[in-house]
Amino acid sequence: MSILHDLAATIEARKNADPDSSWTAKLLAKGPEKCAEKFGEEAVEAIIEAVKDNKAALTAEAADVLYHLLVMLAARDVALDDVLAELERRQGTSGIAEKSARPKG
Repeated sequence: MSILHDLAATIEARKNADPDSSWTAKLLAKGPEKCAEKFGEEAVEAIIEAVKDNKAALTAEAADVLYHLLVMLAARDVALDDVLAELERRQGTSGIAEKSARPKG
């Protein structure tokens, strides 16, 4: 198992925990929209550090982004393995070809 799998399992386990006992439980209790908002905030913070070329801060923000992505996925019952399977499906396909094959809409 990878650290991402371990983290996803911990997040899943916190879904029914007391919100006063865990940041993850508190965030999940606020609902999927709040989880998505928090993910967006963390993504912006990572972008800012990337633009600044601050590797240490970008590393920390990237960890926050991954954590909050997993929380957002859990809030909508999307399994990490499903996301990884989608990445595996795309592997070896040109990004340009993959994007052009997506349904328009």
